[in-house]
Amino acid sequence: MERKENGLIGDNSHPNLPFSDGGEGSVLSSNFFLDHVGEVVLTYTAYGLSWKLIDSLRNEKDKVSCLGLKIVSDINMAVNFADVYAVDFIDWGLLHGSVISSGEGSLLDHSSEMYRFTVHFVHKTKTKSALWTPSVYTFGHNNPEICKSWVNQINAYLNVEAKRPKSLLVFVHPRSGKGQGCRIWDAVAPLFSRAKVKTKVIVTERAGHARDVLASITNRVLSLYDGVIAVGGDGFFNEILNGILLSRHKAPYPPTPADSMQPVENELNVSTHNVDRAILEPCDHNRDDSPLLTGSEYVGPRSPNCEQDPEFHFPNEMFRFGIIPAGSTDAIVICTTGARDPVTSALHVILGKRVDLDIAQVVRWKETHASNEEPCVRYAASFAGYGFYGDVITESEKYRWMGPKRYDYAGTKVFLQHRSYEAEVNYLEVELENSSSTPEIDPQVSSTKLWCLPKKPDRVSCRANCVVCNSKSSDPMIGSPSPAQNLKELKWSRSKGRFLSVGAAVISCRNEKAPDGLVADAHLSDGFLHLILIKDCPHPFYLCAPYSARKERR
Repeated sequence: MERKENGLIGDNSHPNLPFSDGGEGSVLSSNFFLDHVGEVVLTYTAYGLSWKLIDSLRNEKDKVSCLGLKIVSDINMAVNFADVYAVDFIDWGLLHGSVISSGEGSLLDHSSEMYRFTVHFVHKTKTKSALWTPSVYTFGHNNPEICKSWVNQINAYLNVEAKRPKSLLVFVHPRSGKGQGCRIWDAVAPLFSRAKVKTKVIVTERAGHARDVLASITNRVLSLYDGVIAVGGDGFFNEILNGILLSRHKAPYPPTPADSMQPVENELNVSTHNVDRAILEPCDHNRDDSPLLTGSEYVGPRSPNCEQDPEFHFPNEMFRFGIIPAGSTDAIVICTTGARDPVTSALHVILGKRVDLDIAQVVRWKETHASNEEPCVRYAASFAGYGFYGDVITESEKYRWMGPKRYDYAGTKVFLQHRSYEAEVNYLEVELENSSSTPEIDPQVSSTKLWCLPKKPDRVSCRANCVVCNSKSSDPMIGSPSPAQNLKELKWSRSKGRFLSVGAAVISCRNEKAPDGLVADAHLSDGFLHLILIKDCPHPFYLCAPYSARKERR
C-alpha cells in the first residue's frame, strides 16, 4: 500500500478478487486505513476479520516514533463473525489518524478522506461480560469497489447464518414498567434496521390484544416470521406465549386432582385437549408483570380457511420467542441473558443467540364432574403462584399508576391481611444425587421438585453463563416430556392443609430485589418444577420463610 500526495491509500488489490470458502488460513488480504488507528493489513478468515498495523509489520522491534512516543500497544486485533451484526458501505468521508498518548497529552496523527465501510459488532467487557454494547470499526480505501467487495462478501456470510432472524413480529406493551415500552423499542429499533432484520411492530391497545392477535393469526402468516418478540415484562411475555401455544400446542392434560393419588400407570391415560375449542373466561386486566395469565377472552372458532392452514408444531426449532425488558422485574431476561438491559437483549436476538426454556402447563379443572366445560389451560415460563402471590398481583392492579413500586405497596398490604387458603398439593418428588448432605428443612417451609429427570444434581446457584445450563444445552433429553416408563417407578407425595402461599418456579426468578432468585438452584431447561409451599404460620415466621427456603436450598 502506498500513501499518495493527497493522503489517499492505494494498493494493488483487485476489487473482484474471489474469496475462498474453506480452509483455516487467510482467504483474502487488503490494505486499509482503520479509523483512529492508522494503516492496517486487513485479513478475511473463515472465522472473522483480523488486522495488523502497517508500522508494526515494517519494524516489529522499533515501536517508538521520532518523538519518542510508543505507538503500538496491541499489534494483533480481530473481530469474530459471530459477533458481527451489520456491515455497511458509507461512501466518501473523513477518517481520523491514530491518537498517540504522550503521558501529558495526546497527539493526533494525520486524517484523510476516502471511501469507507463500517463493521458493526458486539463488544463484551471483561468486568461485565453479560452486558453487551454495540461497537463499530470503520475502514477506508481510495477504491470504492474494493470496499464494496468486502462489504458484499461479509454480508453474504452473515446472510447464510440460518440461526439469525430475518423477519420478526414485535409486540410493544406501552404501559410496561413505568410506561416506557414504546421509548425502549424506539431505542433498540435502529439496531434491527442496521442488521437488516425486518420487523412488524404492533403496539397493544388493550388487555389481551397480543394474545388475541397470535391466537387468530393463521399458521401460514405466522410461518413468514422467524419469531415473535415481546417488549414488556414477564407477564407480557407469558401473554404472547399463551397466544401461540393455546391454539397450537397439543399437549396432554396432567393427571386430574381426583386421580393424582392413584397408581401412576392409570394417571398416564390422559387425553389431548382440543385446541379448536373456545378459550374460557374473559380477562379484565392487562397484567403486564403477572407471572401467570388469569384468563383469556373468547377468540371464537377458527375460520374455514384454517382447515387448509398448514400445521405449526411446538416446540419448533426454527421459531423462537424473544423478550426485550421493559417491565417491573424482568426475571426472565435476567435469568437468560444475565443483564436487565434492552440493548443487550436486542443484540442477543439479532445474533440469533438462543437458550432452551421449560414451560409449565397449568390447568384449572372443571368444578364438578357433571360440568361440560373444557378445563382452562395456561402456560407459564417463569412462575405460577396461588395464595399470597395471586393476591399481590390482583391487589397491585389497583395501583398500576404507581409503577413498579405498586408491588411493594400491594405486597405489604396483603402480608398484613395474612390470608390463608385450604389446598392439597400432590407431586412427584426427586431426590438429590447427594441426598445425605441435605440439611433439615424448616417445618414451615417446604421446597421440592416435580419429576422430569431420574436424579437432580447437587445444588449449584444459577448465574449468567452458568456451567450447569451450558452443559445441558447439548443433551436432547433435558426438558423433554416425562417418559411413562420412568414415572412408573415413582410414587405421589401429598401436602394438605391451609397455605399462605403455593409457588411453582420454572426458573430461578432472579431479579434486582432477589439477586439469588426465589429458587437459586433452578436452572434453565432442567426439567424440574420447583415448589415453594408455605403453610399457615404467624407473621414473623412468614417474613422469614423466603430466607429459610434459600438457606435450605444451599
